Amino acid sequence: MSSSNPSTNRQGAPEALRRSGKSHVRWVVLVVLSLGIAFNYIDRTALSVAMPAIAEHFNLSDETQGVLLSSFYWSYVLFMIPAGWLVDKYGAKVVFGLGSLVWGGATIALGLVNSVGALFGLRWAMGASEAPSYPAASSAVRDWFPKGERSFASGTYNNGSKVGATLAVPLVAIIIAHFGWRGAFVICGALAAGFGVFWLWYYRHPEEHVKLSQSEYEHIQEEQEENTTTEKVKLTSLLGNRTVQAMCVGFFAVNFVSYFFFTWFPTYLINTFHMTILKFGFVGMLPGIAAIVGGFIGGAWSDRLYRSGKSVTFARKVPLVVGLLGSSVIALAVFTTNVWVALTLLCLANACATGAGSVLWALPTDVAPTRSTVGTIGGIQNGFANIAGIISPIVIGIIIGRTNSFVAPLLVAGAVAIIGALAYAVWLPKVEPIKIKTSLSASSPIAE
Repeated sequence: MSSSNPSTNRQGAPEALRRSGKSHVRWVVLVVLSLGIAFNYIDRTALSVAMPAIAEHFNLSDETQGVLLSSFYWSYVLFMIPAGWLVDKYGAKVVFGLGSLVWGGATIALGLVNSVGALFGLRWAMGASEAPSYPAASSAVRDWFPKGERSFASGTYNNGSKVGATLAVPLVAIIIAHFGWRGAFVICGALAAGFGVFWLWYYRHPEEHVKLSQSEYEHIQEEQEENTTTEKVKLTSLLGNRTVQAMCVGFFAVNFVSYFFFTWFPTYLINTFHMTILKFGFVGMLPGIAAIVGGFIGGAWSDRLYRSGKSVTFARKVPLVVGLLGSSVIALAVFTTNVWVALTLLCLANACATGAGSVLWALPTDVAPTRSTVGTIGGIQNGFANIAGIISPIVIGIIIGRTNSFVAPLLVAGAVAIIGALAYAVWLPKVEPIKIKTSLSASSPIAE
């Protein structure tokens, strides 16, 4: 227990008020958290699945499609660091819940637009309101899980993105077939808004959760970092830190591969192999299913390495490097004209990228110099990494417009994956709380 009085928890409530026996509340919290990330990705992926229908409706060029697909990430990146700060200041409950309500409403509104400008603006609003999601998830895992379980927990909620993106493929395809692309946005947005209401009602910090047993609470507190200082940490100090920089570059590489599947993958499979949207709706699920498996393997592997006695550095770096090297096989898809060979390679690439993604979301909890900077560091690495979401769709759209081919984009994705593996292997130093200078003010965890 971290309180100076051993008979009370950190908020002063008597331990006797906690339940006796065993409880598994942290895993229920993780399931709910993962569900929220899944709704997040259903909404952001819906546009890529609906893009062929939208492009036909508005007579869009390849370049314009690329801009629309990337518009989400413009605001997502811009608001990521402020979102991390908001999570650190106001907590995962409020920020994630309100964000869900806003992005759900923006998704519903996408089904009502009559111009390309409105499509762009609403996607921009979605990006801003979804920015707090991952920093909030990272902060929640920091509070609900001991270090030996964090990589698996991070991998599980990160897998929510793959579950959401995978479900979005058949779900949106079926809705479009029956109600059109407008109906798809209305239904998907309503699901997200509903989750936001539920999250605000349900989520509690461990000290506040009445169903948490004393034994589970003590387990959660195992290996929890005791440094809870409220001293300010300069944002420039974090941005200039080698550890944070390596995390950003490595995550950028993971996202460069992953976001191909969230943006151009439906168009690639439909146009290259001449599929109907309904056939794609089921065949296109395969890389997402592979990613879910890879995500669980990556997180579990990292935690198992740590619990077996390996250092945190070894337990995090090995799955990260192996995962990115494995994801580079996306480039090999250009050398086949067989749809099943291409799908196999893409499944492997997506699985490996997600395996690495499971581990990298444990890093903010491992390296944060204070408890009050976990969300900010998560926001920094996620913000930089999602520049890939801006660059990749536009660049791919331009290349396709000029060459009518996906060869160059897939080769570039493979090369970026290798660069990311090198960043984690060589640039990322020892994984430990980073040592930075702090100011004397205690009013806010992050200094201007």
